[in-house]
Amino acid sequence: MSDHMRITLRFWRQKGPDDKGHFETHRVDDVSPHQSFLEMLDQLNDALLKEGKEPLAFDSDCREGICGTCGFVINGQAHGPLRGVTVCQLHMRNFRDGDVITVEPWRARPFPVVKDLIVDKRAFDQILMAGGYISVKTGSAPDANAIPISRKDAEEAFDAAACIGCGACVAACKNASAMLFVSAKVAHLAYLPQGRPERKRRALRMMIAHEMLGFGNCTNESECEAACPKEISVKNISLLNREFTRAALTQTA
Repeated sequence: MSDHMRITLRFWRQKGPDDKGHFETHRVDDVSPHQSFLEMLDQLNDALLKEGKEPLAFDSDCREGICGTCGFVINGQAHGPLRGVTVCQLHMRNFRDGDVITVEPWRARPFPVVKDLIVDKRAFDQILMAGGYISVKTGSAPDANAIPISRKDAEEAFDAAACIGCGACVAACKNASAMLFVSAKVAHLAYLPQGRPERKRRALRMMIAHEMLGFGNCTNESECEAACPKEISVKNISLLNREFTRAALTQTA
């Protein structure tokens, strides 16, 4: 592999949600295969600033695959060509010298474009707020085994709780469904005793918020699981459907 690469970027430019937007092309020279994708975009922005042009706007924070802040579509795939990684964990060694790479924002009505590759994901916050809080009183830390939980339930809850709310599931779904996100948030509390007092109300309210915010329905094609950087399983959607059906028959919002 060459020590340096030359990459041509086609990146999306959009001033705001009401702007039509367009693609802009720029070549980035001397790209190290050891750079992360976001570091390559930093290099692009340095070059744009030197040319007196406006830098490309994109979100990032921890750059360690933890926070869920970064995220956009790379060559038609949410977070890029690798499974189980966020954009900030994607490295340029996964591309070849001379490649043309197209980057664009998440495409979903509930995620309006703020600018360029940045989208407004506050709809996820609204879904979480609709679910509410748990009523279990907190205080000093209990003994490790004070509340018996089966190993299977603990592992299922932990796996669901790994969701970082990046929005890749919505971007990958042809229906712009957020069912994988909602199911992860519902499942990780449904498996634990602390989350069970409000489980019916939580599922019902979060699903109502999901629909009201304009997200589509799940049609069981599993693009969301393939795009999820934490590889959240679609089996959580089955649990969500059961929780919602039970709640709809016995609970009022």
